Amino acid sequence: MSKRREELRRKVARGQARARGEAVPGLSPNPAANLIMANAIVRTGSILLRRAVDKRMLRGRYGKDTAEAAAENQGLGSTLTALALSKVAARSSTGAVVVGGGMLAKALYDRRQAKKARAKGDAKILEDAADA
Repeated sequence: MSKRREELRRKVARGQARARGEAVPGLSPNPAANLIMANAIVRTGSILLRRAVDKRMLRGRYGKDTAEAAAENQGLGSTLTALALSKVAARSSTGAVVVGGGMLAKALYDRRQAKKARAKGDAKILEDAADA
């Protein structure tokens, strides 16, 4: 018998043991509830980490208070754009290449337009901080 087939047999046996009422590891005896809880924990951690990185990146240039206000007051459009890009990049290597290439093109374009981009970016950050 092949290793793959034996591995599948073990997985089926574990599933049958759970069906017989044996304990399921996790917070809840319901495996679906455990997955939902784990997903919520991971997403919460991701959001907190992203906010901390955003604040840290802005703090050196704008000061602590302005950086916190700008990071906390991001618009729905930028949040949805970031979500969509991350979903596309995570689904396939082609998507990751396309998103990465787009980010590289945007960075190169901004470097080329440095003065205009710096003034525009400063105005946007200060505007977002003022809205808070």
